[in-house]
Amino acid sequence: MKIIRLHTSDEAVIKKVLQGDSRAEKQLYDRYAAKMLGVCRMYIKDMHYAEDVMIQGFTRALDNLGRFRFEGSFEGWLRRIMVRESIDFLRQRTQLYFEDVTEVEVAPVITDNQDMDAELLQLLIDKLPEGYRTVLVMFAVEGYSHKEIAEMLNISENTSKSQLFKARKQLQEQLEKVRRIENER
Repeated sequence: MKIIRLHTSDEAVIKKVLQGDSRAEKQLYDRYAAKMLGVCRMYIKDMHYAEDVMIQGFTRALDNLGRFRFEGSFEGWLRRIMVRESIDFLRQRTQLYFEDVTEVEVAPVITDNQDMDAELLQLLIDKLPEGYRTVLVMFAVEGYSHKEIAEMLNISENTSKSQLFKARKQLQEQLEKVRRIENER
């Protein structure tokens, strides 16, 4: 009887990729493509562009795979590449707009509808201006600090905080509209 390994470690697959094994490349791609497309999609409204950016991100990751040091998770390393590719895409396609501010208020957190449909929430996030959306996703989804966001986007920390505040405020306003419409039904 032949034993088939259903799951091999990232390290083993990465080592095979580094040795030129194209099947291992496909295995790595198949393992992470859906998650990484989700990352790109959070930043980029159009699914076709998000797919293009994800593929570009995988290409960049494979080209730089020798730099991965196995010190953290491969998924985290790959995710960071996807975030940077998404931001680069947004910079090339549009001018990301950020308002400079000196003071920032703390935005209230949305708490009362825990089972909000993920697809609806994504659509509402898509309606945000790109600067707001980018900072919101980087902070709330990816977990970057305002300092890291500021460095990656070449903005001040206060601008990052302001964009997050405004994004949350606008998102809450959109959610209130949805709730009012649902309550009228």
